[in-house]
Amino acid sequence: MSELEFRRAQAPDLPAIVALLADDALGASREDPSTPLAPSYFDAFRAIDADPNQLLAAVEAGQVVGTLQLSFIPGISRKGAWRGQIESVRIARQWRSRGIGKLMIEWAVEECRSRNCSFVQLTTDKSRRKAHAFYERLGFTASHLGYKMALWRSIG
Repeated sequence: MSELEFRRAQAPDLPAIVALLADDALGASREDPSTPLAPSYFDAFRAIDADPNQLLAAVEAGQVVGTLQLSFIPGISRKGAWRGQIESVRIARQWRSRGIGKLMIEWAVEECRSRNCSFVQLTTDKSRRKAHAFYERLGFTASHLGYKMALWRSIG
């Protein structure tokens, strides 16, 4: 895996990242990878890129083969603890089952350690049973129950 590079995403990576997000049953219903990309994707990228507590990551192997979003969240609870929040984890189909997801999550956890986060949390859809097992193998526990409320019809 020496050809892999874990890095902060750049604007030219955006079409590949959106395509990764759209490449499953859940993403296909809520993402639009057609080009040109919707301006909202570029607006979101600029906001993430400008925020020091946000990191959109890309895994490079001559092309973008994986992505995740990592947010660093300050909190008052737990004595003012910072936490890392991992979301939107995707690996390109042809690169799955090669250990890239494991390496990407380990990279994200190290990023959280380097920012002195007290813990790392992530969200995944209830229907993603294989993802649940994957995260548990990496040491995550299903310790909380999450809820969300759609405020706009295209949010999944």
